[in-house]
Amino acid sequence: MSLTSAAKYRQQLQAAGKTVVFTNGLFDLLHIGHLDYLERARALGDALIVGLNSDASARALKGEAHPIMPQAERGRLLAALGVVDAVVIFENLTATALIRTLKPDVYAKGGDYAHKTWPERETAVALKCQVKLIPFLEGHSTSNLIKSIVARFSKNDPAG
Repeated sequence: MSLTSAAKYRQQLQAAGKTVVFTNGLFDLLHIGHLDYLERARALGDALIVGLNSDASARALKGEAHPIMPQAERGRLLAALGVVDAVVIFENLTATALIRTLKPDVYAKGGDYAHKTWPERETAVALKCQVKLIPFLEGHSTSNLIKSIVARFSKNDPAG
């Protein structure tokens, strides 16, 4: 969904008295940790809009090896999840512009940001969004998944 379409969708939800939750990320190699996080975010309101880092912004943030999956595939997978109501792909390094445009009621972020500074928080607070940190499902991360795959296939396991 384009940002313009997402803003119209947000207005419709607001007019209906619905609580809108927003979160953002790369969501590369979708796994159970992502699903758990998104379910917890969705539980904070009536609709969940996900800002998805574009391929270019993912590379700028994480390095040339990222993302593993292209943005169109990551977006389609996210949009297919029942807990996700809309996906907006964005090019910037932060989701600040999306928050300014969508003005969600709740901004959800992973619990690993509890002791970090991130630019979206300041914008969300200024717009009077509730900021909620969601704990990650322990042991389930994209990095762990990649390490597991590399370890498994580096053993030359023919069953791979």
